[in-house]
Amino acid sequence: MDVPLWLALIVVGWLGVKLIRPPWWLVAVLLLCGYLLADSLLSPVIGPAIK
Repeated sequence: MDVPLWLALIVVGWLGVKLIRPPWWLVAVLLLCGYLLADSLLSPVIGPAIK
């Protein structure tokens, strides 16, 4: 069964927020930092490291 990445991220994020109850600002900072890193000059370095 192939699950789209966006669906998996939504499910994992929802479960993490429901079970761990992090503060809203921490969730916002993590999302913003992930978005900025994915579109930065470091993305070619980070990509192979996480694969």
